Amino acid sequence: MLAARDALPIAERAALSAAITARLLWLPAYRNADCVSAYMSIGSEFDTAAFVADILASGKRLLLPRVDRAQRALVFHFVDDPARDLVPGTWGIREPDPARCPAIEFRAADFVLVPGVAFTRAGDRLGYGGGFYDGQLAKLPAAARKVAAGFSLQVLDSLPTGPRDVKVDAVVTEEGEWKVIE
Repeated sequence: MLAARDALPIAERAALSAAITARLLWLPAYRNADCVSAYMSIGSEFDTAAFVADILASGKRLLLPRVDRAQRALVFHFVDDPARDLVPGTWGIREPDPARCPAIEFRAADFVLVPGVAFTRAGDRLGYGGGFYDGQLAKLPAAARKVAAGFSLQVLDSLPTGPRDVKVDAVVTEEGEWKVIE
């Protein structure tokens, strides 16, 4: 899956990312959210930059994760200005600078953009193997919406899942969205 995603030409990835962002911005769960958790994309992932910019431009509170390698956990922080507040972190991912950005309970998010390598229309998600997100997603209130976004080539008929895997409520691609939970 990673090789297929990496094989997408950069210009095509940019166009697909713009289409995905447009779909995300029209989701009622996003439009009604006050506190949005997102992530800073890396490599050939769907480019989250425009989505993150809209969160701030819309007056919503932005939460971004920082990897705590010692605890093998994600710590979430409020971020006001990604250009100023992010520093290179684990695996080269831009993360909140804990000296500038206050930590906050992940449960504060009412809309969560969830990364992944592959997804199903039924809401199954294959992450990068660390279990970082599944551990946090399980703690969210039922009202918080968990949404995965990726390219249509990342949507498969089935994925191997385990007891700790947490389903997402919707999967959004450039071709549409599949709502698992209304």
